[in-house]
Amino acid sequence: MSRIQQIAPEAATGTAKELLDAVKAKLGLVPNMTRAMANSPAALQGYLGLSGALGKGSLSAKNREQIALAVGEANQCDYCLAAHSAIGKMVGLTPDQILDSRRGTAIEPRSDAVIRFARKVVNERGLVSDADIAEVRAAGLDDGGIAEVVANVALNIFTNYFNHVAATDIDFPKAEALVDHHEVCATIPGCDETR
Repeated sequence: MSRIQQIAPEAATGTAKELLDAVKAKLGLVPNMTRAMANSPAALQGYLGLSGALGKGSLSAKNREQIALAVGEANQCDYCLAAHSAIGKMVGLTPDQILDSRRGTAIEPRSDAVIRFARKVVNERGLVSDADIAEVRAAGLDDGGIAEVVANVALNIFTNYFNHVAATDIDFPKAEALVDHHEVCATIPGCDETR
């Protein structure tokens, strides 16, 4: 059960109502996360503003969703994993691409570099190495692309943490649990991970 009230769009007033109406116009629905954020129009406006600005950047919608899935998995945010699995499908990610993103990888080399760099930013709290920067540059990202990866990571950390604090009711199909081959193999006597 949510710990922060989720404001119904029809009950909202002022700036909160304007923002929730804009969300509904864009998505066709008003997700529970934005309903909870509407308690602070400043927080909701900040989220929508950064999200909207990044949507006009150089990273593709698929890459932005892959980052959201990688960050959501790293932060164990069930709400964001459910939301971005659904949105990922809407922008053309396959079920395998969604699962790979959550695992912090991708088959396509540029996407793999973007996702792995995003996870490094999360895991190292931004203290990435020169080699990490060189690797993502070698995959084709310029300084602007690198800045956008960091901004997308920050946006998703905000939503992950917000949903943890709010205990937001999940209003998307739940994301399936990941099965880590290494963890499963460790529980099976004689399992050979190299096969």
